[in-house]
Amino acid sequence: MKIAQIAPLVESVPPTLYGGTERVVSWLTEELVRQGHDVTLFASGDSVTAAKLMPIVPKSLRLAGIHNSTTYNIIMLDQVARMADQFDVLHFHIDFFHYPLFRNLAHRTVTTLHGRQDLPEMPDIYRAFPQMPLVSISNHQRNPVPPVNWMGTVYHGLPDTLLNEGRGDGGYLAFLGRICPDKGILDAIEISRRAGMKLKVAAKVDPADQKYWDEVVKPVMDDSPHVEFIGEINDGQKSEFLGKAKGLLFPICWPEPFGLVMIESMACGTPVIAFNCGSVPEIMENGLTGFVVDNVDQAVEACGKLDTLFRPSIRSRFEERFSVSAMARDYVEIYRKLAASDGVIAVAAE
Repeated sequence: MKIAQIAPLVESVPPTLYGGTERVVSWLTEELVRQGHDVTLFASGDSVTAAKLMPIVPKSLRLAGIHNSTTYNIIMLDQVARMADQFDVLHFHIDFFHYPLFRNLAHRTVTTLHGRQDLPEMPDIYRAFPQMPLVSISNHQRNPVPPVNWMGTVYHGLPDTLLNEGRGDGGYLAFLGRICPDKGILDAIEISRRAGMKLKVAAKVDPADQKYWDEVVKPVMDDSPHVEFIGEINDGQKSEFLGKAKGLLFPICWPEPFGLVMIESMACGTPVIAFNCGSVPEIMENGLTGFVVDNVDQAVEACGKLDTLFRPSIRSRFEERFSVSAMARDYVEIYRKLAASDGVIAVAAE
């Protein structure tokens, strides 16, 4: 099939450091090319891909110091629209910016929702464009969304060879991701302190979260000798960081749509202790790949049970459920369903 992948421009594809959506777009694009599909990637010019690259900006907007991507999304959508006839399907990963322009081509598009959907303004955009085919990345993500044209739920998947199984012999707990209130860094510090374990934090501090870091988190870290702050790390560093960890702490307090870090940890055979929010119960298998808990007390208790879990089994469950080949297979099935629809779009009734 001839497939267009339309990526965010904030980060390159794949991202140099932090960037969950761009990372997933990269894995999907490369696997589709490997499977023999004709793929064109619309992304920043510093992206690296085996697909045909259509560079919209010379380098990712974050590296260029640009924080508002709206202007460049418009430029990209104009380019996609002019080339639309060249593709069997247009796969968008940029929220809903394309809806007005591609309403009449809805039957040849699919949009993966990568973000939270519980914001008060979100239902209105879906009611205004109910014909746009959508994919959720967890079933929980759908809960706030009114009846729309769901094509399926496709869990993220990553390459089997990207991360290696580790032995967990570093003796520490890991925190990986972004520093913000939703991700629960303060709870992670408290859990590790009460469990009597070292905590290593590999995380990004966004400009929007700088004040939270400076005024709330850093003072706590400075007063916590058991915590080591590493900063952002890349994919090449994750195998060692996660593989040596005794467990990963994921004490979120928001409706997480997926939680890529959970499957990255599973790929390293490292169990996850996660709060029961958002997609967590769908991704985690309690007592097998980690522990799903409701609060700090339960998380501290779970730290004492990490050695009861078998790391090769955790790795096996990752391979069975969250491989890039499984993700690509599910998307290709959706692409083919769209191609066979002959322009007929079914929309669920209110």
